Amino acid sequence: MGSLLSRSGPASSYANVLKRRASPSFESLEDDTSRKRLKEDVNDNAIDSGSNQNLLMTQHAFADDLAQELNCGCCSELCYHPVVVSPCQHFFCGSCCVLWIRNGGSNCPACRGISTSVTPSRPLEAVIDVLLRAYPAKIRAEGERIQADEVYKAGTPLRIPTPREASPEPNLNQNADFARPCPHCLPGNPYGWRCPQPIPDPVSDPDHAWHFDDGTPPGHLYCGNCENLLAIGAPTTTKCDMCQVSFCGVGVQGRCIASPLQSQHPHGISDVGDLIQMPELYECFGSNTVEVEYLLDYVTAQGLTPRHIYREIVTNLQSQPTGFKLLIELELFVDLHGVAPGVDPNPDAPRTKICRLCAAEILLWGLKDWWVRERQKGYLDESVSKRKDCPEGSECSKQKDLGWCFVFLRRAYI
Repeated sequence: MGSLLSRSGPASSYANVLKRRASPSFESLEDDTSRKRLKEDVNDNAIDSGSNQNLLMTQHAFADDLAQELNCGCCSELCYHPVVVSPCQHFFCGSCCVLWIRNGGSNCPACRGISTSVTPSRPLEAVIDVLLRAYPAKIRAEGERIQADEVYKAGTPLRIPTPREASPEPNLNQNADFARPCPHCLPGNPYGWRCPQPIPDPVSDPDHAWHFDDGTPPGHLYCGNCENLLAIGAPTTTKCDMCQVSFCGVGVQGRCIASPLQSQHPHGISDVGDLIQMPELYECFGSNTVEVEYLLDYVTAQGLTPRHIYREIVTNLQSQPTGFKLLIELELFVDLHGVAPGVDPNPDAPRTKICRLCAAEILLWGLKDWWVRERQKGYLDESVSKRKDCPEGSECSKQKDLGWCFVFLRRAYI
């Protein structure tokens, strides 16, 4: 008997003969499985698409929450060049904090707690940078950033001045029609001296009371600080040689007095913190905040007080041939007080006594020239002291351009 191969065709034909079809039950199972797998694939794709959408929504929500947490406590916008107040750890835009201080702020803008320092926050700056790289739409407007950069130099520490104690309330004359006796008018007063022309008490002697419509009672003037009547010849009475206003010496201790030039305190300027919150300081330098920051850093580093600077300015004026004559001719001391001044008996007379308000005027008037002299002592870093003079001088139109002011020296504002 011959082999099977010898009776049939090619091998493929035998393959077709030997290959069995799947049973009907198996074919049905295969179709169901394929449809199931197809359905699972479709469902998986739908789940993946939904998951991506949910993830994207979650990321946007996270970015919104993070941006909300990084809002400045002053302007309620995303912080720009953030600074942190110690010890409370509240943070703000650097420019917002500067404006808070310039407007008289003496504590944390958020909690009103007394603060010791304000420092730039590199960690917060880094977090904000990462947020803006992922979501650039959250960046502050360009105009806002330009304005902020004009107010605050990034990376600069700030100082919040300590609150000043309130001045004692002046004992103002309560009677609107009649003058009351001054401290030296009454017999047996505790000051050991009595007015030769005492003012009658309107309560005990109404028939002889002095009516204000008749002017100032003879032998008396009004104190430039407490604005009460004073006896001109009393041992405690002093007169400022600058503004020609008299002071009683007994109303408010340390304030109702014209002191010798070198021993007076400039009114309202007891420490560097007081200088920081004075708009007049920036006006002295033509709003050149760069130069003001150099001045404040120098004064702080050297441990100088406003009173020390005032004394040096006075010493320099006294060494000049004209002394204080120029300041008087400029009417620097006119209308500083709420009372009428006396008459200057001799404009060329020596000036030995000064009140607190006039001392403050001298400090602010001479601060620029003092700073110029101080820079020449060589204590400043060369990057500051060797800046070139501005070719435009005091007429420079770029005095508020911080980039320009970093390059050029004092003649941009003097």
